Amino acid sequence: MTIKNVHGNTVDLLGEDIVGGRYPVGAAIPPEPLLCEQLGVSRTVVREAVKSLVAKGLLVTGPKLGTRVLPEEHWNWFDPDVVVWQSKIGFTREFLRDLQELRRVVEPAAVRLAAERATPEDIAGIETAYAGMKAAIELGGDYVTHDLRFHQGLLRACHNRMVIQMSKALGALLRTAFELSTSRPDGPANSLPLHRAVLDAVIARAPARAEKAILVLIDGAGEDIEAVLASRRKLPSLALPAPRLKARGARGAARPTVPTTPWPKAP
Repeated sequence: MTIKNVHGNTVDLLGEDIVGGRYPVGAAIPPEPLLCEQLGVSRTVVREAVKSLVAKGLLVTGPKLGTRVLPEEHWNWFDPDVVVWQSKIGFTREFLRDLQELRRVVEPAAVRLAAERATPEDIAGIETAYAGMKAAIELGGDYVTHDLRFHQGLLRACHNRMVIQMSKALGALLRTAFELSTSRPDGPANSLPLHRAVLDAVIARAPARAEKAILVLIDGAGEDIEAVLASRRKLPSLALPAPRLKARGARGAARPTVPTTPWPKAP
């Protein structure tokens, strides 16, 4: 986990307070002297942190206005920090379904292009990510990180600058979906052949087949998300490392080593 500097930590503290509702929409955040005292930092650090939060769409500043919290629709949901702060508070059903719909719009079109444009280097990178996923299932390890590299590799392989930029921003959002799928019994083992089908179609330069295969994969992930939501299990926090899988047991199932919380009974 990256250790942040004073500026980064200050941005995190203020961002979490805003996303968590400590400072409600339309409210002014405390004045600089009070924030300096509360956070134990200089005015320069506070000012730079506020600038960062303005850039992320959480705050607005202006004469006679002060520094006020903006509604959620202004927040930059492609910013990984904003997603991490939200994960600490808890994702809503609406948020996760928005993510699923976004994937269904972006990934199939990107994979069609990847099947037409992927270079040997692109293919090699995606193959490496796939091999990492397979090894995590068989030997134990970090499946989610390799899964993320697989999908980001596909997005980069379409060689569209806008989509490549989006792939960087989508990283934190996609990790949420992948952790939910991984938390399902046999989820990684069941999805691995679906990933292989996507990669094989890209290698074969078969855009229509690649698009169909990624839709099967995305819709399967959507079913996993709905099942986890229905179970009322606590959703993953992106502030923590991704759970690691145990090696496959006698029955061949790969399971996370860190099921973060027990599955609560329905009332």
